[in-house]
Amino acid sequence: MPAPEAARRPHAATAPRRDPSAVRRIAVIGGGPGGLYAAALLKRLDPDRTVTVFERNAPDDTFGFGVVLSDETLGSIEHADPEVYRALGREFVRWDTIDIVHRGRTHTSGGHGFAALGRRRLLEILHERCAGLGVDLRFRTPAPPAAELAAHHDLVIAADGVHSATRAAHADSFGPGVTEHRNRYIWLAADFALDAFRFEIAETPYGVMQLHGYPYAADASTVIVEMREEVWRAAGLDTCDPAESTARCAKFFTEALDGRPLRGNRSSWLTFRTVTNSRWSHGNTVLIGDAAHTAHFSIGSGTKLAVEDALALAACVEEQPDLPAALAAYEAERRPVVASTQRAAAASLRWFEELATYVDQPPRRFAFNLLTRSRRVTHDNLRLRDASFTAAVEEEFGCPPGTPPMFTPYRLRGLELRNRVVVSPMDMYSAVDGMPADFHLVHLGARALGGAGLTMTEMVCVSPEGRITPGCTGLWNDEQAAAWRRITDFVHASAPGAAIGVQLGHSGRKGSTKLMWEGIDQPLESGNWPLTAASPLPYEPGVSQVPAELDRTGLDTVREQFTAAARRAADSGFDLLELHCAHGYLLSGFLSPLTNRRTDAYGGALAERLRFPLEVFDAVREVWPPDRPMTVRISATDWAEGGTDAEDAVTIARAFADRGADAIDVSTGQVVADERPEYGRSYQTPYADRIRNSVDVPVIAVGAISSWDDINSLLLAGRADLCALARPHLFDPHWTLHAAADQGYTGPGAPWPLPYGAGSRPPPTGRTDGPKPRLTLG
Repeated sequence: MPAPEAARRPHAATAPRRDPSAVRRIAVIGGGPGGLYAAALLKRLDPDRTVTVFERNAPDDTFGFGVVLSDETLGSIEHADPEVYRALGREFVRWDTIDIVHRGRTHTSGGHGFAALGRRRLLEILHERCAGLGVDLRFRTPAPPAAELAAHHDLVIAADGVHSATRAAHADSFGPGVTEHRNRYIWLAADFALDAFRFEIAETPYGVMQLHGYPYAADASTVIVEMREEVWRAAGLDTCDPAESTARCAKFFTEALDGRPLRGNRSSWLTFRTVTNSRWSHGNTVLIGDAAHTAHFSIGSGTKLAVEDALALAACVEEQPDLPAALAAYEAERRPVVASTQRAAAASLRWFEELATYVDQPPRRFAFNLLTRSRRVTHDNLRLRDASFTAAVEEEFGCPPGTPPMFTPYRLRGLELRNRVVVSPMDMYSAVDGMPADFHLVHLGARALGGAGLTMTEMVCVSPEGRITPGCTGLWNDEQAAAWRRITDFVHASAPGAAIGVQLGHSGRKGSTKLMWEGIDQPLESGNWPLTAASPLPYEPGVSQVPAELDRTGLDTVREQFTAAARRAADSGFDLLELHCAHGYLLSGFLSPLTNRRTDAYGGALAERLRFPLEVFDAVREVWPPDRPMTVRISATDWAEGGTDAEDAVTIARAFADRGADAIDVSTGQVVADERPEYGRSYQTPYADRIRNSVDVPVIAVGAISSWDDINSLLLAGRADLCALARPHLFDPHWTLHAAADQGYTGPGAPWPLPYGAGSRPPPTGRTDGPKPRLTLG
């Protein structure tokens, strides 16, 4: 594995310091691995520096047991300090298998590659290295306040952990955020070496518990026991002393421990705290490790991140002309890496918080789901690591030989989709008076020809006043229906086996705005139409038009507009209808407590807020042909305090499923203007996952799904039944066919249109048949 950028930088031997006097006196607050390694590196790079480490505990005081480091981190250490690398190499326990034990069955996956050693031994190695280099190690010495140190030192490194006093003292500058999570966990140890990284699930009378265990010495293993807060209380662990907690945990996992005891080390039950900071430096003080950021232990080690911080900080101090530039470069380098790690850790943490929703999955699917929970291990990656395990998961899923999961068919009511790829609804803002024209024929026709199992229209509006912009399409008259029929006929004739669906919606308070590229969500400068909504609340206060609250007559009118549009959609030849109840449009506005302030039967508790969207769903389902499926798109979170959350989303999905929805299309947000989304790869898919494994209804996952590997992973893990992609289909209308070609698949799930058959292989890009060299002359 290649070393990260920090490890590839030149060090003092090849790149002389630009300003040898810039950083002469360094104080390090905290004698954990990150602080010690930063001290050692900075002293090694310039022996004339004075480096002092303040550690309030004794040298042999430590918490926790084993520490896991990746091959990538070890490569960086080898490059930066071969002496430390050699010392670590003599201590490491290595293994490459993961055992997942669930309901009496063990599934083993290989090829994962771990290295661990005892935390105490790691600290001893770093103590010895620091002492040998001349670092001043002051044990049993609480550090003076960072501000006091900063007045007498050129650089202060705050490595004082998750409860950092430095961070708290300068909160105005660092901008910290600390989030406490729902599970309780305890760090313990067993006096024998597990033969693999082990995840074991215990379904107890109190609820589901899990064990994370791994060896860190020839005769010792770390064991972490974790469970939901309510399970912890139901089991009475909240009233146990440490010794009793340790003994009871050993009983819960007797099989994993082979009846042997566990031991603690000042062990207590904790809740994980995710730490973030807006800035990592303040003047000449900088945060590293847990003081700057934390990532849940289920995806790796905080020690790993702290050591990588130390490597980057030392390199940046060496390379940059002055300290401000060095600290800026350090943060610029590390922040994206840490953010990616924290996103993966958050996904993993949530998976374990929701573990009870997965325990009924088929055994191999459960194991695959656990292995891919953070989205860092994927189907393709796991196939390289352990082909036989992955093949068994595919077989259990029902993949025919040689067929990737995404190219297996899927049935919704009377419609069989040839594959699991959906072209997500994307507003094109290219209609006149709601009329789809040649642009829409080419746009939708091209994507249907491109291989997707289902191509969805943009939101098609049920009335002129229900449009978002003047460029939105509609189905409020027969001329529009005829134009849509032209498009569906083309898809069915020219892309046999491809399905096309219509999404019906009403803009509500988000209507009468400019085209997206002229000013998204900005009101029209002229030609506005009046808006209606659940409540008279503008989308952007002081900017957007204030809508009128729908009265009884208005509610009836809107419902009739939806049913009339649905009849036209059926006559237009659409294979599937989706009711748009997301993104803050009219029906979504009834569902969210942030946009529904009504005091009548359609406002208040969620059951009342659901009433009108369900009435519209029932009316549409009644006129929509019984053999054709109907789906509902929802926003599973508003990304705003007090709004719809994941629990509400499950209730909303269950309500529509109970009324006959064939699938729930799970999106998020766009309900209120001041939302704060947590963007990232596949960032919305955990909400689809939650609904699919809590409600007996298929789900369509959407949200920054960008690769065929993501789709295969989501399907095999049981997180989704279909995957909808938007931007990838704008970049490449033939995205699905190219995904098939990339995977070497040529079966019925992705047939190339006959006129395009010659393009099913990439064209040659240049001459490759030149004469090969015959001699090498030295």
